[in-house]
Order: sequence, then structure tokens, then C-alpha cells
Amino acid sequence: MIALTRMDKQLMYLNPDHIISIEETPDTVITLFNGNHYIVMERADSIISRVVAFRSRVIRRAQNSNGRKYLHRQRIDLFQRVSIAKEAICPATRNTHDRTPFHSRDY
Repeated sequence: MIALTRMDKQLMYLNPDHIISIEETPDTVITLFNGNHYIVMERADSIISRVVAFRSRVIRRAQNSNGRKYLHRQRIDLFQRVSIAKEAICPATRNTHDRTPFHSRDY
């Protein structure tokens, strides 16, 4: 979100992804995709630089993989400590005990 000032000096935050156009008549008019128009005090080049800065911040945060490295270490430790006994899940040899059929009428 970028901070803009309306003509009545009221601060508003605007999602830059919703902006369709910025017109610089004597006043700066921002048009959104839903048809709303906002007249703001900032100039168009200032708004564009804020949009570029906002998007670069979003991309930088999305690409930062070193931020939570301590959680990655905990996750690796957790999975290394857990050992599964494969023989308990699927034994290689079957027991030779008498098997009963699934249905009583087949018995």
C-alpha cells in the first residue's frame, strides 16, 4: 500500500495494483479499475516512484530465503531424529499362520 494525501489533507492508503491511470491535470487524478477517481496532492512522478518502491519491497521480501534459516534447521533436525522401522510397516517375509477368509460364507 502506498500513502497518498487527498486534497482535503486526509491521508489514505491505496493498493497500487488497482491503479489504471494517473492523470496530471492541474490536480493529480488517480483512476482505479472499479471506476473510482481520487484527486490527490502528490505529483504523478512521485506516485510512480512510490509504486516502484512498493513493488521492489514486495519482490525483495518474497525472494529473501535467509530470513528464517533457524526454522529450516529445526525442521531438518526433526526429520533426522525420526526413524521409521520399515520392517514394522511392511515385513519382507509373511507369517505362515493360517489365514481366514474375509467373508464367513467363504470359510
